Amino acid sequence: MKTKAVRLYGVNDLRLDEFELPEIKDDEVLVEIVSDSICMSSYKAAIQGAAHKRVPNNVAENPIIIGHEFCGKIVEVGTKWADKYKAGDKFTIQPAINYQGKLDAPGYSYNLCGGAAQYVILPREVMEMDCLLPYEGDAYFYGSLAEPMSCIIGAYHAQYHTTNGSYVHDMGIKKGGNLAIMAGAGPMGMGAIDYAIHVDPRPSLVVVTDIDTARLNRASEIITVEDAAKNGVKLVYVNTAELEDADAYLMELTEGKGFDDVFVFAPVKPVVEMADRLLGRDGCLNFFAGPVDSKFSAMFNFYNVHYGSTHIVGTSGGNTDDMNESNTLAHKGIIDPSCMITHIGGLDAVVDTTLNLPKIPGAKKLIYTHKSLPMTALADFAELGKTDPFFADLANIIAKNNGLWCAEAEKYVLANAKEI
Repeated sequence: MKTKAVRLYGVNDLRLDEFELPEIKDDEVLVEIVSDSICMSSYKAAIQGAAHKRVPNNVAENPIIIGHEFCGKIVEVGTKWADKYKAGDKFTIQPAINYQGKLDAPGYSYNLCGGAAQYVILPREVMEMDCLLPYEGDAYFYGSLAEPMSCIIGAYHAQYHTTNGSYVHDMGIKKGGNLAIMAGAGPMGMGAIDYAIHVDPRPSLVVVTDIDTARLNRASEIITVEDAAKNGVKLVYVNTAELEDADAYLMELTEGKGFDDVFVFAPVKPVVEMADRLLGRDGCLNFFAGPVDSKFSAMFNFYNVHYGSTHIVGTSGGNTDDMNESNTLAHKGIIDPSCMITHIGGLDAVVDTTLNLPKIPGAKKLIYTHKSLPMTALADFAELGKTDPFFADLANIIAKNNGLWCAEAEKYVLANAKEI
């Protein structure tokens, strides 16, 4: 079977290739990918090449398929897994397979398995580690967003607080506490806001900071302070660039107590250091954003560590339980990851989009792997629709959904967009 896929050969060397897939082995599974969303981690892998921890040293001779946020259908099942999976079933995967303690992962390490492709072969370790997950949703894009949402969910579960006089840690964010999401108007921050106000344990205050007014305004339109209030949460959006004394303003929102939980969504030294300054007693700082620089560092107040019990935690990805939670919450409509998507495109848009990802405004870029489609902002559909009926129809569809991507829009693309 032939497949088209975007493969990494080295530093900034991504290519859209077509090649023949071999017959699957008894312990492998052949799948069709329908949707894949582009992660900043793929950009990091592309600009680092073999220097990336998950990318093999021989990538120039044995290129890997990028993309790890994918969803699709099972095509063929090896005999070893015939009792567990069957052709035609929808699936998502947990790419952090942690097989025998190795960092190998789909989208980084395999020449036949990654999300930016039409068909791929899942290696046996994906099934052995129970990382091939059933998916029951109507729209494939929700399955693609399950992985980034699982990273957010994992970060929430990794938070912890101490108990006076005891060495037992209370896991998770503080119920009824003060929570800050810093540099939080991007795609992952949006998911974090959604989770904070809709899933227990809920904080009483959520403050979202950013320095981009347009992003903050859009975030506030999608996840409103009114919706948060209905769920018992006071939600405040703050542009710290417009404040003379951001620390003082943010501390005032907590009545001087500081924040119990602070998430940092950008690997920026001043942001990390501000987060440290905002911590209240027993405050937990979650450094969510993964830096490219292996020597990235920032100052941390160790006086407060000793006397105020402040502490720090970092997570990279989620686990299978987090993925299952993400799928369940989205399927039940408790969270809506569609707020993360601002652009759609086809497989032929992956190379340029990935290599230029930090320069492209907006949030998540969603790919339909069997389609030929330029990377296009949802906000541009109406203008493009003046001369293109395809985008006119899409503009009308998402207009009924507060400008958000939805199952109806996906079905329209799958039925009407040009095949690659």
